[in-house]
Amino acid sequence: MKFHRSALLLWAALAVAVTSRADEPPTLEIGAMAPSFDLPGVDGKNHSLADFEDAKALLVIFTCNHCPTAQAYEDRIKALYAKYLPRGVQLVAISPNNAAAVRLDELGYSDVGDSLEDMKVRARDASFEFPYLYDGETQSVATAYGAKATPHVYLFDQQRRLRYTGRIDDGEVGPITSHDLRDAIEAVLNGREVEVTNTRVFGCSIKWASKTDSAADSIRKWQQEPVALETIDRAGIEQLVANPTENFRLINLWATWCGPCVSEMPQLVDVHRMYRGRHFELITISMDESDANDAALKALQKAFASTKNYHSSITDTDQFAEYFDPKWPGPLPYTILVAPGGEIVFRKEGEIDFAELRREIANRLGRTYASRK
Repeated sequence: MKFHRSALLLWAALAVAVTSRADEPPTLEIGAMAPSFDLPGVDGKNHSLADFEDAKALLVIFTCNHCPTAQAYEDRIKALYAKYLPRGVQLVAISPNNAAAVRLDELGYSDVGDSLEDMKVRARDASFEFPYLYDGETQSVATAYGAKATPHVYLFDQQRRLRYTGRIDDGEVGPITSHDLRDAIEAVLNGREVEVTNTRVFGCSIKWASKTDSAADSIRKWQQEPVALETIDRAGIEQLVANPTENFRLINLWATWCGPCVSEMPQLVDVHRMYRGRHFELITISMDESDANDAALKALQKAFASTKNYHSSITDTDQFAEYFDPKWPGPLPYTILVAPGGEIVFRKEGEIDFAELRREIANRLGRTYASRK
């Protein structure tokens, strides 16, 4: 996927207890019948409420790709599916988010966005075996259910009456003391009343289509950030690679005469916008001749590269390689990811596979709030 858009609050600010607002649909009430749905899934098929009519209970979980809270619960959702499917409980996951309403700076814990194509990638990488459906086109199902956050669960009995709604448990990344959903499922399967029928949800807010206007505002704001180009010498280069900071440093070697270098710069800027709110920074080093500095600056400005941008003062390529990375064979572009302390944990000669790069960065930084980097 290519990111050339964005919209909304910083992702860290979204992991808060979610309460109803006047402009949000009300949550389905206990005892209400399950609203129907007919949605496309990551398996290329449409799935409807009627498809699961034989299930003793139906668990509908609104979740998504990018949210760190949702990612923290992925393994627990898979465990619930594996445990209760043999007992007649069908689990269906639905992404309610409009993909265009997710801002780049909300993707700092993820390698993908929330489009259906991205859902296919996440389902494959995370080995989802349950149906994972996309409601971001119209968001009619999320509206009918009154979803408030990702994740938000709805448990229906065999007659498809709502018996429980809220959180999965009380331990996003910490110890679990209240297994709310599990207790509700056991009660429904054993013909008992559910003791706690409603709990507060916690996670990222639903990305309603109305928030796409904020996306355009964010892009305009980012495009106003200053772009500069400085000269760097041997000592500076060695300091960059030694990386005495807490940040993972993505360093890209490029030049204006290198077509792939220039064409991939906007996507590098997208990566910068995704992860710079965490322990991450993007640094570019122009390998142009010194008389091309104006052209290099213009190329960076065209890409809105408000990153740390340098021009190397070292004209001897072999010397530069010794100071930068002796494993660099010479061609451009060339990109490395340097961990705190100076270990190079990722190298890429030639054009970047951005799906691979984002996956590497997200895994290094951590995908949940257990790793608040």
